Amino acid sequence: MLHGDVLLREGAGAVDLQLSRHRSPCLCSRCFDYNHSFFFWGSMFKKVLIANRGEIAVRVIRACQEMGITSVAVFSEVDRASLHVSKADEAYPIGPAAARESYLNIEKIIHAARRSGAEAIHPGYGFLSENPQFARACSQAGIKFIGPPPAAMETMGSKTRARQAVQAAGVPCVPGSSKGLTSSEAEQLAAKIGFPVMIKAAAGGGGKGMRLVHAQAELKAAFETAQSEAQRAFNDSEVYLEKFIHDPRHIEIQVLGDEHGNIVYLGERECSVQRRHQKVIEEAPSAVVDEDLRRRMGQVAVQAAASAGYTNAGTVEFLVDSARNFYFLEMNTRLQVEHPVTEMVTGLDLVHLQLRIAAGEKLPFRQQDVTIRGHALECRIYAEDPANNFFPSPGKITALLQPSGPGIREDSGVYQGWTVPLDYDPMLSKLIAYAPDRRTAIERMRRALNEYFIGGIKTNLPLFRMMLHDPDFVAARIDTGYLDRLLASESAKPVPENGLACAANVIEVAAVSAALFSATSNAPNGRAGNGGARVEDNSKSNGSANWKRSARMEALRTHDL
Repeated sequence: MLHGDVLLREGAGAVDLQLSRHRSPCLCSRCFDYNHSFFFWGSMFKKVLIANRGEIAVRVIRACQEMGITSVAVFSEVDRASLHVSKADEAYPIGPAAARESYLNIEKIIHAARRSGAEAIHPGYGFLSENPQFARACSQAGIKFIGPPPAAMETMGSKTRARQAVQAAGVPCVPGSSKGLTSSEAEQLAAKIGFPVMIKAAAGGGGKGMRLVHAQAELKAAFETAQSEAQRAFNDSEVYLEKFIHDPRHIEIQVLGDEHGNIVYLGERECSVQRRHQKVIEEAPSAVVDEDLRRRMGQVAVQAAASAGYTNAGTVEFLVDSARNFYFLEMNTRLQVEHPVTEMVTGLDLVHLQLRIAAGEKLPFRQQDVTIRGHALECRIYAEDPANNFFPSPGKITALLQPSGPGIREDSGVYQGWTVPLDYDPMLSKLIAYAPDRRTAIERMRRALNEYFIGGIKTNLPLFRMMLHDPDFVAARIDTGYLDRLLASESAKPVPENGLACAANVIEVAAVSAALFSATSNAPNGRAGNGGARVEDNSKSNGSANWKRSARMEALRTHDL
């Protein structure tokens, strides 16, 4: 059924796309059955919509381009000039900046997919990626959701239901409840298993609805606070209780399942470096996981995924104590932020595999074919100010020097001249270093961090420069409380010696950045090659003195952590 022409050009300026004639999927019962059956034949999609923004949208767009798939972006009003919009083959506006009116609006996402003729939707991570109602809406519209089935998302999306499912499958869990509790029930259970305990939101994540309780007298107030926070964050006040494990490591297993009953694990990721229960640095493999522990954790992860009927990419998370006992924590039913470190050490492209699995293909390898080679680290680069309690730092990126060289990968969603909005998560990019061993990977990451310069806004780059010189991190003496202890330590320094701490080095890097910025600002459309955006150039005849002066001011302004 031909549905006519769709104008992809949205006004003048940032978005300048083309007029496209396409076929929108017919939703009659005959066509609906046909649209679903072809996925099992293994036909690859011709067009995929990415229901996300930032670096993950760019990551999926690039995978689509590599596989010959037309990519479709969606964007809110504030993201009109974002990198993912310019990288995609087509782009559709979906509303105001507020996420609930754009990236969290199921109806608008489905409408954009229908308009574009997209056969499938990749949700990325965050936003609607773990929303079973969205997955069902895709199915009802005759559009393939690139992720697990809605039933598996519902089982594993609730931490209490996930605990019930994996316990029934014999998976070890942290002692605690497997259902939501009342305040009195929580008091009884806490007295039984002993303090300290953790109160957690059943629908939670990212540290929301979570409280550590050390004594009975604290429990009631903490329980009510956790319930209230869970209701505000997830529209679900259900909370449960677990025994608190002292100084655990947070280690997760990447799993991948096709739609033909095959599930494999792709090794582990060490995610213990966290701030307020949010990951900051990830690495693969973990320094404390040997082949035997990897095999046992991997088998349990596969068992947990199979118990929920899971397909596509997912992550089973564990807490590991000092005796290397491991306990199921939760399952994330989506592609993880930190997936690049697994890609680096396995040589597998997880987004390619997601697309192939969703198209009905079988996994092209068996468990015994998966090998781990080398070591990879990932730093999450945020627009935030570590010197001001990590307060977000939106604004215009006035200068950008990105690292490169052997073993360095950067997954970025920004460019020079782009304005970082305040409306979303402040992640700018992910910096990944790969080497034959952990020590060399750390050295490469140090070098890459010293090459990285982002002007005009505050970032957490100095925090990483500090951490990667910390003796405990270098020796892999880390756990989930490591970063909080480091930040509280009086000996903590904003920037390490021999790094960019030296003011002269900061000014030198800023000067080079400003020079490049000045040299490229007259390029067509204000861009250098494929990056950057139009930025006003106010340089005069004495441009050299001006950019040096600007560079010094920029260095002092952006590196005074």
